[in-house]
Order: sequence, then C-alpha cells, then structure tokens
Amino acid sequence: MTASTTPAIELRGITKRFPGVVANDHIDLTVARGEIHALCGENGAGKSTLMKILYGMQPPDEGTMRVDGEEVRFRSPADAIARGIGMVHQHFMLADQLTVLENVVLGAEPAGRLGIIDETAARRHLEQVSADYGLTVDPDELVEELEVGERQRVEIIKVLFRGARILILDEPTAVLVPHEVEELFRNLRELKARGETIVFIDHKLDEVLAIADTITVIRRGRTVATVSPDEVTAHDLAELMVGSELPTPETRESTVTDRALLVVEGATVLHDERPVVDEVSLTVHAGEVLGIAGVEGNGQAELVEALLGTRALSAGTIRFDAGEGLVDITHTSVRHRREAGLGYIPADRHREGLLLPAPLWENAALGHQTLPPFARGIWFDRAGARARTEEIRAAFDVRTPDIEVPAHALSGGNQQKLVVGREMTATPVVLIASHPTRGIDVGAQAAVWESLRRARAAGLAVLLISADLDELIGLSDTLAVMRGGRIVAHLDPATVTPRELGAHMTGATVAAGDER
Repeated sequence: MTASTTPAIELRGITKRFPGVVANDHIDLTVARGEIHALCGENGAGKSTLMKILYGMQPPDEGTMRVDGEEVRFRSPADAIARGIGMVHQHFMLADQLTVLENVVLGAEPAGRLGIIDETAARRHLEQVSADYGLTVDPDELVEELEVGERQRVEIIKVLFRGARILILDEPTAVLVPHEVEELFRNLRELKARGETIVFIDHKLDEVLAIADTITVIRRGRTVATVSPDEVTAHDLAELMVGSELPTPETRESTVTDRALLVVEGATVLHDERPVVDEVSLTVHAGEVLGIAGVEGNGQAELVEALLGTRALSAGTIRFDAGEGLVDITHTSVRHRREAGLGYIPADRHREGLLLPAPLWENAALGHQTLPPFARGIWFDRAGARARTEEIRAAFDVRTPDIEVPAHALSGGNQQKLVVGREMTATPVVLIASHPTRGIDVGAQAAVWESLRRARAAGLAVLLISADLDELIGLSDTLAVMRGGRIVAHLDPATVTPRELGAHMTGATVAAGDER
C-alpha cells in the first residue's frame, strides 16, 4: 500500500433496488490505493451490482462515491474510464468476428493525421502492454478462434490498454486452469507493486486468501465484514458468506457398476487437417464419474462437441446405452442423442446454455423442447414448461422473484443452478458436465456437487470436464488426462494429488518429496 492516506475508492451507503429485490442495501466499501481488495459473497449477494455502479453501468438509488478523495457521479462507463477505472467482466464483452487487436482498440482507437486510425501505433501499444504484463496474445487472431483462457487475457489487456489505474476484475479466475491462475496472480502483484489498485471479485476462497491484502464480505446485499487474510481461514469466510462451513467435493462411497453406458473407441476429430482429438477411447459406467483433466485447448471442447453430435468424427465410434444395450450413435443427430438421454451442462452458460432475454420457463425447455412436459405431440406445452420450471426452481433453489423474468436478470450462480436443474430433472442416462461450477459461489457449488452425487448414486454416468483439480479429484471415480488431443494418463483419484495431476496435464514431472 502506498503512503497516501486518501483511499482510491470510497463508497458510502450505496443502495440499488430492482423489482422484488434490494441488490445493494446501504453498502460501505473503502479500497486503499495500491492494494488488492477482494470482494466475496454468494452469487446474488450484490457484488457485481456494486461494481457495475462504480463502473458507471448503473446509477445508485442512494449513496455517494469518491475516487481519489473526489466525489463522483458516473453516467456511463466512459466517465469511469476517464477517471482511470477499468472493469473486466466475468462474461466477456468481446466481438467474436473481430481480431484481438480490433477488440482491444475498439472505442479507444489511436488516430493519426486527418483522424485516420493509426494501426501501427495501436499494434505497438498492444504488444507493449502484453510484454509488460506477460499476457501473450496473437493480435491478428479472431476472437472466435480463442480458447476461454485466451479470451480472458484479451479482456485484461483491453483494460490496461486504456490506461486504467483502478482495475475491477469480476471472477477473473473462473475460466482459468491452475497454472494460468498462478500467472494471473503474478501479473496482479506486479500491478500492485506499480501502485495500481485492484478490486478482485472471487468465489474461490483459497485464491482470495492467497492474493488479497484486504477482504470485504457481502451477504444478501449488505456488508458483513472487512478483514485481513491473516485473520481468517477459508472456513471463516465461507461462514461469513453463507452461514455454513466450506463445502468439499469429496465423494467417499463407490457406486460404479459393470454396465457401460457410453463407450468411445478411437475417436478422432480433425481441424484444418490436424487431429485435435487423437484416437481417444473411454468408457463411462452407470454410477461412475469419469473426470477429464487437461489444460484448456487440449481437445476437451472438441471431444464434447463430438459426443454431442455438433462436430463430426473423422474416425472412431461412439456407442450409447439408452436402455436396450449399446447402440452406435456415431452418425446420429444432436436431437437423437438428447432424446436418447444424453444430458449436457455447457462450459459457458451464456454462449451455449441460455437465451438471456428469454423468460426462465423458455430456458428450462432448451434441449428438451421435443419431449414432455415441454411438448404435447407436435405442440409446445407452455403450461408444462412453467410447471417444470417451478419444479426446478424449488428443487435447485433458483432464487428469482418469478419464472417470467429473463435469464439475464439472475445472478451467475442462479443461472447455473437453472441449467443444472434443467438437465437433472430430465433424468439423463449419461451427463456431460463441462465446468459445471465455473464462476459460482460456494453455496451454489455445493448444490451442484450434491446434485451430481445423488444422480451418480441413482445410476447416472457422468463425464466431468473441469479446471478445478480439487473438484475433479473429489468427485471422480476414475481420472483421465488429455494432452495434445490424446489420453495420456489414467489416474486414481484416491491417491493422486492436485500437483501430480497438474504435472500430468502439462507434461512436467513432480520431484520426489514434492508431491503436495
């Protein structure tokens, strides 16, 4: 922290109301100049709303804001940017059809003579920012071709490109694998050393304790504590956030049977004539969770697409048991697979899982709209859809004023519980769960874990892809590691450590005596 006693940010009595809910209820927050200040709380606690107010995206109904000691009122993000505040949103604000360079400079284009955009200057500035903070990107690559972790880097570079001195990071690690988190934290510490100020919204309490100088906890729209990480444990923070201890993904009893429900043999997927999935074989049994570990971009996403039927195999077979023995579904449609009982929790709920402007009852039907209770013959059954949505709302604790609200009105955790509930209430035979707890808080995370455990005990076969190594180890009955599009290791979750698993993912080796 710098010697200056004037805080970078002072929020006093910030209140924001929406129909049926008080998102922020007279919140106070003080962030010192040159510190990393973590903001914790359940999804829906009001953290993101508070930061959107600070960033000028929404006006407060009550309260005052000061930046560097001066009272401010922001009418738009442009006002906040002009005061040196930048925000990296949990769900990316990128144009897929533009290049990395075009996305970074969009709205902040350096102009030369006659107002013509100086692309050379923009490229030089981008490369300098990338080099300074170790955020490697290809300026000419289309954003739609980037993996999730790469998109995250582009978002951070956008903020730094605009000269932000106060950075708001909303769940920045939700899309990163462990080694990328370590790299991000090194970058944040370097920013701090240069006197920059960072507000860090996170649900992963071990990360909060590792990176933050100060932690503020918000529960149900109110500030409940501001503490130093030296004063609390993860369990303490969890109790402050949700009133209970920190949940764990640990699954003790085995429910694995001999009945194979999904068998993949020699699956190969080509992209530009290069194998991105290379002769992958795997079997998932009833009552089994097969965890797939791997650094993002090593073929997991393409494997999922092949299993769903949205990407064709160039070689290999997929067999599925919907109740009458294993049947070849290699060349069947997505609809056929879904109707046969293939469930899917997508990695990105906004891009793949939800229609954000649509009401909850319409979202509850996505992927299941041809089956009861959403369909009656060839007709869509609105009454059935609403009844099922109410069932999901109650069973999965989706917190919403009613099921008519659009999906974008829900917090991230409640959106995820809606997606998980939609798939679980359809009673799938096999579930592909791709990052099922990405970007959600400990309370919602525990609910998703418990849902998977219950379904597993009832005979569900689960293919679990996750960047959370503790989650993979805790939930999985068996573990496979993908690297370079291939399965390179099969590991026992009962004995492997996160460090060993990470070493297999990257191709590194763990030194003797350094397993932890």
